[in-house]
This record gives sequence, structure tokens and C-alpha cells, in this order.
Amino acid sequence: MAAGRVTFRRLLRNWTWVYLANLIGCLFFATLFYATTTQLGTAEAGGIGGALAGTAEAKTVAYKALGATGWILAFIKGILANWMVTVGAVMLFVSRSALGKAALMWLPIMIFFALGYEHSIVNMFVVPVGIMFGAEVTVGDWWLWNQIPVTLGNILAGALFTGLALYYTHGPKKVVAATA
Repeated sequence: MAAGRVTFRRLLRNWTWVYLANLIGCLFFATLFYATTTQLGTAEAGGIGGALAGTAEAKTVAYKALGATGWILAFIKGILANWMVTVGAVMLFVSRSALGKAALMWLPIMIFFALGYEHSIVNMFVVPVGIMFGAEVTVGDWWLWNQIPVTLGNILAGALFTGLALYYTHGPKKVVAATA
């Protein structure tokens, strides 16, 4: 879009389809994961179910309890997570070997996980599966207190902090005519 090859409308259209496809895929995987973990709902999930339910609550109702501060915190954690993810994607291009690419991508992504940041696509799996395992979270809580602020933070980091920064530092250069 910065280069003028895509309109803002087409960018939003692409983002919408990608977002919906990720949501559908995550919900499908969460459903299958729940089904296999609970033997189609006939058995207890054990520690994994409780851990995922707790994680879903920490990613939603914990922010809700903080009110506006929680919403802003989720937004900032969304910025930091996607900044690390996009840096990882860019670092992929630094190495020529498969092992090097994997290591360079892994490091910033593991940083975001280790520091407890929020990524909208990860949360499309974690929160719904946590709800399936009994988290005290509503779909409204998920979207209002996590998915929306985290998605906006992810967009800001990916588009501005990494995308536009790279474009303006490495994109097409304007030729400046010499004056005599």
C-alpha cells in the first residue's frame, strides 16, 4: 500500500479474509483438540484442560477486572507480540540455511511467548479452547477484553513498527537530480 500498488480497501479486504480464515482454522483445531483430549467429551482433560481454562481467564477476565487499564494493557501486549513476530519473519531472510532460518525466527517468537505478550491468532485458539475446558469466560469477554485490543495492537506493530519502517528504509529510492 505504501508503494501505491494496493488500495486501502484491497488491504482491508485481504486482512479480513486472512483474519476470518485464521479464526475458522483456530476454532476447528480447538474443537478437534478438545474432542481428542476429552475422548469426545467422555473423559476429564486433566491438567491440560485446567491450564488452558486458566490461560483463557488470564487473557480476558483478568483484563476486564482492570477496566480501561486492562484494555490498554492488552493493546500494548499486542503491539509487543506482533513486533516480535514480524521481526522473526524478517530475520528469516537473514540466513541462507534452513537451520539458521529456524533459529532466527524462533528467538523473537519465543521472547513474545516467554514475556506473556498477546497475539490475536494465538488467542483465536487459546481462549476458545479454554472456554471449552470450562473457563469462566464469555465470547463477549474474549472479543472485548482480548481479541479486539490485541488485534489492533498487532496491526499497529506489524504495519507501522516493522512494515512501514522497513519500506521507508529499504523501499524504492527516489533519484535526486544533481544541480549544476
